Amino acid sequence: MTESSEKRGSSLETQESPLAVKERKSEFSIGLPKENSILEKRIALSPDSVSVLVRNGMSVKVEKGAGEAADFTDEAYSEAGAEICVSRDRVFSSRIVIKVDPPTLEEIALMQPESALLSALQFRNQSKAYFEALIQKRITAIGFEYMEDTAGNLSVIRAMSEIAGSSAILLASEYLAKGRGILLGGIAGVPPTSVVILGAGTVAEFAARAALGLGADIKIFDSYLYRLQRLRYSLGQHIYTSILDSQNLCKALAEADVVVAAMRSEKGLSPLVVTEDMVKSMKNNAVIVDVAIDQGGCIETSIPTSHEKPIFKKHGVIHYAVPNIASRVSNTASHSLSNIFTPLLLKIINLGGMDEMILTNQWFLKGVYAFKGNITHQNIAKKFSLRHRDLRLLLAARI
Repeated sequence: MTESSEKRGSSLETQESPLAVKERKSEFSIGLPKENSILEKRIALSPDSVSVLVRNGMSVKVEKGAGEAADFTDEAYSEAGAEICVSRDRVFSSRIVIKVDPPTLEEIALMQPESALLSALQFRNQSKAYFEALIQKRITAIGFEYMEDTAGNLSVIRAMSEIAGSSAILLASEYLAKGRGILLGGIAGVPPTSVVILGAGTVAEFAARAALGLGADIKIFDSYLYRLQRLRYSLGQHIYTSILDSQNLCKALAEADVVVAAMRSEKGLSPLVVTEDMVKSMKNNAVIVDVAIDQGGCIETSIPTSHEKPIFKKHGVIHYAVPNIASRVSNTASHSLSNIFTPLLLKIINLGGMDEMILTNQWFLKGVYAFKGNITHQNIAKKFSLRHRDLRLLLAARI
């Protein structure tokens, strides 16, 4: 090698920039606590998903009995490589805590400072104390109902909506058989069951697919024509669709055997579509499944029920109004959540942590509502009179 080439080589070596030091995978721990709510039977990661994470060098701590309601045993998690913990403190000491329901104040107190939380937010049910506890611990919190994927879809909401839509028809079939002795659908020589679906989103789509598969006659109502057109195209067949108006809706409800209420609002409460007088006009022992009850419901006569006592009767009409329908099929729902969270956690850990995930993936930002002692969701800050900090500015300050 010539003297000039040696100089060039030396110059190149001195200009190399040092690589960012990432935390080793073995330093990452993921905690799966047991859900406290009697309405919540899901778990965020299945044993199969835990096995994948452990094989990739992660430590997973599962609270004893956390998966039982979803038909996942402690033995299955142990065989997948997880540590089964009797102590809740040990589970919540993990770097990343992932659960379905938002944590209680007592659970936040168990978390480590500057750790990360991945759970539902359930904004309308929270108090100022909840967010103050996150701020005090400098916890980075992600609400998975606001979390988008690379295509801009709300992947968790869509997955749970698919389950809710299919389940709504199966539930209606069960109660219609008990109440009126009618098979939901149609057989030769017998008029098909009449199903009215309010809304034209994902819940409505999968409710319609299930009802059509059983042979029912369906009618779909929504406030927006483009949604009805999109749903009709998605189903791939000609179906009755209508913009909401009192005349057509009243007639359809009076003839309906089943009503699935699935109109949701992006902000605030679901629109009230069916009045008490409309319910009075329905058939005796007809069935209403109000999927939108977690946003207040679309039916004036609906009140929230539970998995233990799921129905009540008003004006002779059976009402099913459990806020969390997906939890009824907790095993299926847990597998669906696992399919979303497993690749996400692998990406977080391969990038070096939650901070790096937020910094390098713009599509992930919408789910973040608390970041290292700051509230980054403007609506939360406004409602609870908390200081709002723009997440992009906070990230820019770190670069």
